[in-house]
Amino acid sequence: MKIAVITYDNKGAYASNEVNEDVMLEKMLKELGLDFSFEIWSDPQVIWQEYALLLIKSPWDYFDRYGEFKAWCKKIQEFGIPSLNSIDTILWNSDKWYLREIQEKGFPIVPTQYLKKKEPLHLESYFKEFNTDTLVIKPTVSGGSKNTLKLDLQNWQEHGVSIQTWLEEEDFMVQPFVEEVAKTGEYSYLFFNGKFSHAVLKSPKKGEFRVQHFFGGEIHPITPKEKELNYIQQIVDTFAADTLYARVDGVWTEGVFYLMELELIEPYLFLFISEEAQENYKKAIEAQVSKLI
Repeated sequence: MKIAVITYDNKGAYASNEVNEDVMLEKMLKELGLDFSFEIWSDPQVIWQEYALLLIKSPWDYFDRYGEFKAWCKKIQEFGIPSLNSIDTILWNSDKWYLREIQEKGFPIVPTQYLKKKEPLHLESYFKEFNTDTLVIKPTVSGGSKNTLKLDLQNWQEHGVSIQTWLEEEDFMVQPFVEEVAKTGEYSYLFFNGKFSHAVLKSPKKGEFRVQHFFGGEIHPITPKEKELNYIQQIVDTFAADTLYARVDGVWTEGVFYLMELELIEPYLFLFISEEAQENYKKAIEAQVSKLI
């Protein structure tokens, strides 16, 4: 079985300043004795039919080339090549409108209103709707805090023209700013083959609201309480039971978990946290490949 490990063509744009997980994955696949090659999803020279399986790890520019990415996904489906995670899952997860579906199933998300492409912009109404002085606005197809703004009652009009210009091209989402992110941080729970592996707390640097490493965020390993983990497991069981990897991101507020993202497409997995995390991922890959051999 020949495996294509899917990556992207600009290693610097969204790469972590932690350990390069593509390098870690390469070591794992060699230890498993698998036949694999790293392939850039957008490379027109790749002959995809030569591969029996795609392991989708780091297509981190998909949201910059979304139309092209969706066309590539459709092509992989037409070829009938299985992937981990599945193409259906990846397409569903690639646009954050999926959060509405999760909310409809009874799982709290950070309160969200969606702005459809070319829709008139009335941001001032959302301050009243969410009863907040601070909003966060971002594209529904995005990553790495691309075109993400923190707006307050005093400055939002300064960004109105830029936001309206962006809104001509794509859908956006508006949320109240979650104070817990700045005060405590954002929690990430990692699951492989539907089973919990490890968890981290991502804390922003002082004065920053974005937790990503390239904005100065810090990563701290944590051990979740059993009650918390039981709840997170319900989200995974409902929406990610058949996935190789899943990352559940959110905040805890007064004992309630508010989901921010369910990452099923290309999340950084924080494998550097421990050897146990690496072994969990390696065993999960082995189990999935064994089903196909």
